[in-house]
Amino acid sequence: MPGDNLTRIEAEERAALVTVHDYDVVLDVTQGPDLFRTTTTVRFGASAGASTFIDAITAAVHSVTLNGRELDPAEVSDGVRIQLPDLADENVLVVDADGRYMHTGEGLHRFVDPVDGEAYLYTQFEVPDSRRMFAVFEQPDLKAAFRFTVTAPAHWEVVSNQPTPEPTDVTSTSSTDGAARTWAFEPTPRISSYITALIAGPYDVVRDELTSADGRVIPLGVFVRRSLAQYLDADYVFEKTKQGFTYFEDKFGVPYPFAKYDQLFVPEYNAGAMENAGAVTFTEAYVFRSKVTDAIRERRVVTILHELAHMWFGDLVTMKWWNDLWLNESFAEWASTIATAEATEWHEAWTTFNSMEKAWAYRQDQLPSTHPIVAEIRDLEDVLVNFDGITYAKGGSVLKQLAAWVGIDAFFAGVGAYFRKHAWGNTTLADLLSELETASGRDLSAWSKLWLETAGVNTLRPEIQTDASGAITAFAVLQSAPADYPTIRPHRLAIGFYNLQDGVLVREHRVELDVDGERTEVAELVGLARPDLVLLNDDDLAYAKIRLDEQSRRVALENLSNFASPLARALVWSSVWDATRDGETAASDYLELVLGNVASETESTTLRIVIANALLAASSYVDPGKRADARRALADGFWTLSQSAEAGGDAQFQFVKAFAAIAESGSHVEDLQALFTGERTLDGLDIDTDLGWELLIALVAAGRAGDDDIDARLAEDNTVTGQESAAHARAAIPTAEAKERAWASLIDVDTATNSVVRTTAAGFLRAADRTLLEPFVDRYFAMIGEVWEQRSYAIAEKLVDLLYPAPLANAALVEASHAWLAGSADSAPALRRLVVENVAGVERALAAQARDAQ
Repeated sequence: MPGDNLTRIEAEERAALVTVHDYDVVLDVTQGPDLFRTTTTVRFGASAGASTFIDAITAAVHSVTLNGRELDPAEVSDGVRIQLPDLADENVLVVDADGRYMHTGEGLHRFVDPVDGEAYLYTQFEVPDSRRMFAVFEQPDLKAAFRFTVTAPAHWEVVSNQPTPEPTDVTSTSSTDGAARTWAFEPTPRISSYITALIAGPYDVVRDELTSADGRVIPLGVFVRRSLAQYLDADYVFEKTKQGFTYFEDKFGVPYPFAKYDQLFVPEYNAGAMENAGAVTFTEAYVFRSKVTDAIRERRVVTILHELAHMWFGDLVTMKWWNDLWLNESFAEWASTIATAEATEWHEAWTTFNSMEKAWAYRQDQLPSTHPIVAEIRDLEDVLVNFDGITYAKGGSVLKQLAAWVGIDAFFAGVGAYFRKHAWGNTTLADLLSELETASGRDLSAWSKLWLETAGVNTLRPEIQTDASGAITAFAVLQSAPADYPTIRPHRLAIGFYNLQDGVLVREHRVELDVDGERTEVAELVGLARPDLVLLNDDDLAYAKIRLDEQSRRVALENLSNFASPLARALVWSSVWDATRDGETAASDYLELVLGNVASETESTTLRIVIANALLAASSYVDPGKRADARRALADGFWTLSQSAEAGGDAQFQFVKAFAAIAESGSHVEDLQALFTGERTLDGLDIDTDLGWELLIALVAAGRAGDDDIDARLAEDNTVTGQESAAHARAAIPTAEAKERAWASLIDVDTATNSVVRTTAAGFLRAADRTLLEPFVDRYFAMIGEVWEQRSYAIAEKLVDLLYPAPLANAALVEASHAWLAGSADSAPALRRLVVENVAGVERALAAQARDAQ
């Protein structure tokens, strides 16, 4: 990634110099599979006589014309930036260039469907990749109007931020795709470049409409590749979208700001979705060609509403610089969760938030790389690595607490005022806090300093005294902080009293209060009878690690499956897992708890997370001397649970998938094989295309299938998902030769797409015989510096992160990691951070192993 960076100082200097009026971007995507023609006309104001640069990552620059003066491309362009000397008060710049299609999920991505040979395009510009499609001042505070004119094959759909116009027929002498048409879009409102978009190809489309709060009719579209169209449940997507529109327009008091709303499911996508204004892109994983868990179905709804919330927060009003990225993403996380819980059928969305988002936040906040929510963003590389659990999940958790503290009505009122005041502009955190202070009457300066400008997570635990009759004589909440991040913070939280009623743990009393300082006395609980279980942070308002007192812990562990409240149960699951990660609870005890209680878990995401935690505990947290037995017991346990679960239910499906993820270590590989071949069946379970691949990958990892079996299945499913699964399976073959082949396909050549990199890396690290990974430790550290320099960020980040041999979980890997860090002080901070985070995970595993050995 040499020369691709942009520093905050450079951006500030350029913003002080330049005011951008508008862009005319003319694109021709009919010129073959590698390059497209891009001509950009930019009108902007500047300080006369000054110089600056415009961003343009190009394959070739044909001409640069500034205010009618031809500049020599060889002198002013280096393929990343174009220098602009001797500016006037008002300027017109024309850049004519060739752009390169990407296969990494960045810029203008091109994909060819193996099913029908059709090409599909989509853009992914956040953070700095609109410059891969047109010349642009690539920073969020230089907003402008964008007019796109696109020449494409005549049979394509062409979508951008504005409504798609009627195309005109053209004769394109350079076209390699037959007949062509040109689509001339109207200019956008003033928006940032990273939320502009182009999606083009023979997409199948379903259309609908809704009426906005201001009476406008908003056209809706849902798009998908033709070969996936049969699996698209567009009616459901429209239903959730309309529920979100109604909810957000009502709560924000501001109508939807754009002219139409398209949602497009695209291939080989790096993220869940992207909030392009009026043209949101989603991963194709949300088009369900096979059965998926309820957790994934719910996640799709949250994602739909997350991106819709961005239309106001992020697109209508945009951060000035990327240090407020957290606010953009955190708000969308919070808003999508509350909307999911209150406006859709997924009423337990806050339980999901606790099990998934908060767990991510707590994990990220305990890494050496943790940072304040308001992070110091020095350059674009800092931004890219800060799409993390702090930016999304901790920020969302803190906003949930802030809404509880100021009051939900005041919170929404402040947010609406913020949108109205700053529409089409750029803001900082102070602008939002000012409106929330006005709406609520609370001073948020101290809160902001303690919560947003410091790192780390606090731990809360109760201290309870009772008399002989069981009445509470003293109750206090104790707060602690890690030594490296010693901030003690204010918390808004609830305390729940739970008692067993006919074998069910039911809440009988609740108090909500502010906790501040190292010790907070709770006088209103004095005199009450001590319940069977006391739960701090009931309803999950606060962001803090929670510990149970000894009696409550005992009751919780004995009755974990008996909580009436899914959220209370999730809080206990989270507390016990956190104690396991911290080495306070033995991993073996956690596994026993899982196998004894997980069968009755009602919430799909909680079940999904508990299973994932159990797999990690058995593989990395138990004493190595007990590891084989622990993995066998877990694999066998999942197989047993899959047979006793409700036929056709979500739990049965998840237990089968969990069994497949670890089957090679268990006693039932023959049952796995019989399930795959159809010789063994489970009532209600359909071995569909994707589950079949998971079972085959498990058989491959167990040494019961190989290349011929993979080839045969790929012949039946020669789709992009089939190709990705085949790559996963080949890399999972448990031989040194197969691991070498997988490594070479990623490192020795740069041909794998972003999605194949992901699946190949997953298969490579799957090794019940961990000695297969040991030869790659030194090779990993030998390659990461070169990979970081030579590959695009999306590919380099995956290779560095996903090939780290964490399953080894031993002291030798820790030693090798620290040796590389000590010898690579000058390496890119973002690269070093990835290694620091990975080795921290191994060090935590070693501490857990030591605890489990006691």
